[in-house]
Amino acid sequence: MKKWKGIIFDLDGTLLDTLTDLANAVNAALEMHGFPQRTLKEVRSFVGNGIAKLAERAIPDGRNNPMYEAVLADTRAEYARRCRDNTAPYAGITDALGTLHDAGYVMAVVSNKPDAQVKKLCKDFFPGLFTAAIGAREGVPLKPDPAPLMTAMQEIGCAPAECVYIGDSDVDILTARNAKIPCISVLWGFRDIEILTEAGGDCFAQSPAEMCALFL
Repeated sequence: MKKWKGIIFDLDGTLLDTLTDLANAVNAALEMHGFPQRTLKEVRSFVGNGIAKLAERAIPDGRNNPMYEAVLADTRAEYARRCRDNTAPYAGITDALGTLHDAGYVMAVVSNKPDAQVKKLCKDFFPGLFTAAIGAREGVPLKPDPAPLMTAMQEIGCAPAECVYIGDSDVDILTARNAKIPCISVLWGFRDIEILTEAGGDCFAQSPAEMCALFL
């Protein structure tokens, strides 16, 4: 693969396994309001488009449910409280990021997770590795809108022709396409290869070591 200057990563399902904490947060919110719990498998299919969409997919009748806003607010609060309980980097990720950093790549994170949690988790798990860490912020559209990726490229000083995006979902493929940059899809995250292929994915990494090797 071409030696890019900048590498931008998704966070959930790509660098960090956050699924249990997300599931526990939304289930705690659902329980507060008397709604049925969701399985880990269900939550895996719900994530990728931000906390608001997670709550919408988890609550019966989605946004039409009169308790939607309350469940969303409680999901946000519960996740802010729980975001470090079970979350951890995928095996091999920290070493791969260190190798890429030492090789001279400038790196960033762009996620639909709330901005405060993105910055906290990157600082806690990957100190010194990312020049920018961008999450969901009020007034800024979420992925697959390209705006967050464009902001990240500006912050790391790279043009689109110099960057690649790495993620685990169909949303990430669409985001990269909208930003007119290539996408590498990782296969250890929250989406199966069939979904990624259907979304147009054409470059895949089976492991962090395989991902890393594409750049060296």
